Amino acid sequence: MASHRRPKQPSRARVTVLTTAAAAAVAISAQAANAAPSEKPSKDEVKSKVDKLYEEAEQATEKYNGAKEKQDQLQKDISTIQDNVARGQQDLNKLRDGIGSMAAGQYRTGGIDPSLQLFLSSNPDDYLDKASTLDQVSGQQVDALKKIQDKQRELAQERAEASAKLKDLAATRTELGNKKKEVQGKLAEAQKLLNSLTAAEKAALEAADQGRATRGTDRTEIGKITPGTGRAGAAFAAAQGKIGSPYVYGASGPSSFDCSGLTSWAYAQAGVTIPRTSEAQANAGQRIYSQSQLQVGDLVLFYGDLHHIGLYAGNGMVLHAPHTGANVRYEAIGNMPFQFGVRI
Repeated sequence: MASHRRPKQPSRARVTVLTTAAAAAVAISAQAANAAPSEKPSKDEVKSKVDKLYEEAEQATEKYNGAKEKQDQLQKDISTIQDNVARGQQDLNKLRDGIGSMAAGQYRTGGIDPSLQLFLSSNPDDYLDKASTLDQVSGQQVDALKKIQDKQRELAQERAEASAKLKDLAATRTELGNKKKEVQGKLAEAQKLLNSLTAAEKAALEAADQGRATRGTDRTEIGKITPGTGRAGAAFAAAQGKIGSPYVYGASGPSSFDCSGLTSWAYAQAGVTIPRTSEAQANAGQRIYSQSQLQVGDLVLFYGDLHHIGLYAGNGMVLHAPHTGANVRYEAIGNMPFQFGVRI
C-alpha cells in the first residue's frame, strides 16, 4: 500500500530567515540600480577647496617658520653657552692650579694651611664657610678660594641653562616636523584636487587667479606706481626685482619666497633686519590702521590671525608672494581681509 505521508514543512524560523535574506537582496539590487555614479567636483568647487587648503597651508607655514626661527636661535644660544662653559672651565682650572701651587709651596715649608685643603675638598662651599673664620687664612687665600667657588657656581648655572635649552630644542624640532607634515599634507590634498581637472579647466583656474589679482584695480595703475623713499622704498624696490619668483613654503629668497620670506628678505636688502614670521613682523614698527595713510614699502597684514603679509605698492595694491602655485605679483589690497599696515 502506497504511503501518503505529507512532506515535512520547513520550520517557521527557516522561512523567516529566507524571507529576510530575499528582501535584503532585492533592496540591495534596487539601490545598486538606482544609485547615481559619484559625481566629479566642478571646477568652481575644486577652486573653492583648493583656495581653502592653500590658506590653511599658509597658516601652517607661518607656524613652521616660527618653529624654524626658534630652532635656529636655540642652536646659537646653546653654542654660545657651550663656548662660555669651555672658557669658564679653563679659568677654573687655572684657579685650581694656583691654589695647588700655593699648597705645594706650604707643604715644602712644613705644612698645608687648612684653607688650602679646599682644593681637595668634596664640598667646597661648606669648607669655605668654615675656612673663612680661621685666623690662619690670609686675605689672598680667601680671595682665591672665593673665586673658585664663584666660578663653580657660574659653570653649574650655565650647564643647567644649556640642558634646559637642549630640551627646548628637542621639543621645537618635533614641532617643526609636525608643521612640515601639516603643510605638505595640505598641499598634497590641493594637488590631488587639481589633478582631477582637465588641462582646459586648470588653465581656466590659472586665468581666474591672475584675473583676481588685479580685480578692483585698473591694470594701467600698475605702471603708475611711484618709487618709495628711505628704507621702505629700498625694500620695495628689492621686492619689485623678484616679481615672477615662485612661492615656496619656508623659502626666504633669493630665488623663491613665502609671504613673510619675501618681506624679511626685501628689508634685509635695505639693511634692515625684521623678524621672520608675519605675526612677529606685525610688531616690528608703527601700526597704520587707515589704508589711506599707507606709504609705498609699508608692511601690510591680512586675516585675523595675521598669517599673510605683503608690501604696500600704492594705488590700492600690494606686492606679495600669494600662495603655492603662484608667483610674486601685484594684487588689489581689497582681495584679502586687510588688518593694518606697519611702518618700519
